[in-house]
Amino acid sequence: MRMSIPSVSLFFGLLVVAILILPGCGKEKRITRVDTDVVTDFSGRWNDTDSKMVAETMIKEMVTRPWLPNFTRSKGRQPVVIVGTVVNKSNEHINVQTFISDLEREMTNSQQVTFVADKSERSEIREERRDQAVHSKENTQKGPGQEIGADFMMKGYISNILDEADGAKAVYYQVDLDLINLENNVKSWYGQKKIKKIIEKKRFLF
Repeated sequence: MRMSIPSVSLFFGLLVVAILILPGCGKEKRITRVDTDVVTDFSGRWNDTDSKMVAETMIKEMVTRPWLPNFTRSKGRQPVVIVGTVVNKSNEHINVQTFISDLEREMTNSQQVTFVADKSERSEIREERRDQAVHSKENTQKGPGQEIGADFMMKGYISNILDEADGAKAVYYQVDLDLINLENNVKSWYGQKKIKKIIEKKRFLF
């Protein structure tokens, strides 16, 4: 049976509408809560797992090097460390502050060094002391001049190299950290950690 021209037009019109509608049918956003230690690496970019792993590895390596017992032996106490600037030199947006927080946590938990507040935190604390000097009872006020000065500052950067061809991509990350003696600018420790990821796109055959 032959279809009339209006019927053919109507048929193809309905077919186009169905093609446009069907891909959206049955799709539903699903959110699953997982433990924060579970590795979720969907994009291949720098993520929370990389940040935690690099910080843990590098700080564990740092506190096993000779600079630490040398300082403790000569000064009779733990070194006081502060984290300075960590620069993102990669071509990705990386939350450097999260990485710095991971470094600070690992240093504090190591119990091998004394970790003190950074510049921005000190400003807020000093403002609180000034407020106490005006409003708090005298025997509870915390006066100036009692801060512990840092012996070392940690600085560093995160960089990456991207290689891509034929649907496959390799991302290479490198983290470099220096521990600088604030008294004489000597680099007392240098650490480096590298990560390489391979991202391959699945090919579907029809």
